[in-house]
Amino acid sequence: MVATARGLGEFIDASPSPFHACATAAARLLDAGYTELSEFDRWPEQPGRYFIRRAGSLVAWSGRAGLAPFRIVGAHTDSPNLRVKQHPDRCVAGWKVVALEPYGGAWLNSWLDRDLGISGRLSVRDGSRITHRLVRIDEPILRVPQLAIHLAEDRRSLTLDPQRHLNAVWGVGEAAESFVDYVAEQAGVSAGDVLSADLMTHDLTPATVVGADGSLLSAPRLDNQASCYAGLEALLALDTTAPGEFLPVLVLFDHEEVGSTSDHGAQSNLLETVLERIVLAAGGNREDVLRLLPASLLASADMAHATHPNYPERHEPGHQIAVNGGPVLKVHPNLRYATDGRTAAAFAVACEQAGVPLQRYEHRADLPCGSTIGPMASARTGIPTVDVGAPQLAMHSARELMGAHDVGTYAAALQAFLAPEA
Repeated sequence: MVATARGLGEFIDASPSPFHACATAAARLLDAGYTELSEFDRWPEQPGRYFIRRAGSLVAWSGRAGLAPFRIVGAHTDSPNLRVKQHPDRCVAGWKVVALEPYGGAWLNSWLDRDLGISGRLSVRDGSRITHRLVRIDEPILRVPQLAIHLAEDRRSLTLDPQRHLNAVWGVGEAAESFVDYVAEQAGVSAGDVLSADLMTHDLTPATVVGADGSLLSAPRLDNQASCYAGLEALLALDTTAPGEFLPVLVLFDHEEVGSTSDHGAQSNLLETVLERIVLAAGGNREDVLRLLPASLLASADMAHATHPNYPERHEPGHQIAVNGGPVLKVHPNLRYATDGRTAAAFAVACEQAGVPLQRYEHRADLPCGSTIGPMASARTGIPTVDVGAPQLAMHSARELMGAHDVGTYAAALQAFLAPEA
């Protein structure tokens, strides 16, 4: 499959949570002949196409005979949203209310007055075992209502308190059942068997190609499922039968939006452990691991800021970024991005080989800059890293906008990065 805006839209629509994003990617990998391995088992010695999952994170690789440095595309599965509190049930002024709280740097006003569904994971007692069930309700069961303009102290703006102003209504009257029990019922699970719930809201409007000329894609979670999709398409498009100088790897981390400090975030041992086990399974040793890591390269693939037509003054004047203008190389002297001269050159060559244009981004010096998995993964593994992305508007909004043609060029550049020409 060639990476397209409609293909990305289908990926996003199928993936309302990090757990679902991993499930969507895993289904594509299995269809392409990859084998899922367990971290608890001994891994096969023969080269092949494999992947593992750890909660909302996934690592896939296409092994070849012999030991080789790695070429890695890294992205993240999570996006800012509103998540359900552990005890969410409220009754306020005759309304049934579900208590929510922001996850990551959500642009809060964008979540108001939207029809919201629920997705995530239930941890369920199954006899003497605990199993984890994906749950997804694509019905408009929640809504965070805006305050009427007539009741606002300042009709020009409204400051939202994340504790008081972001709870959702889901009915009227006294709650006959708890919200988590309702979700369990919809998932076909006995409420008494639910031991824990990781639940989040998602916008129900499908991803849509928009614009009079169809040149734009409007969707939730472009940051950063667009990179997950482009990286997955890049890996699946490789000719794994041809000899190569590098071993291609795709890693999709969870929890980037909240600092990556979890057992499956970019600051965990996930990537480092998988790479070492790949080397050990191929007959190498710890010395080979330490030798191969600095010879490898990682592309931290995260979305980039396109120049906003309504706020052009918020962008660095010498670094205007256009949608449908090609992938973006991101540089920050204070290492909010991990790019340096060595790694920038490698990605520039990949874009040349893919035949796609390259744009270069720097953030305004007087505005705080976001970060990515790049600096953390690079520091954790010692792998030289370049930060790249595709341009978009409305980052961290409930609904974002990117160029439809950037999907294909982004994936093409990542494919060339994974398997550079000799």
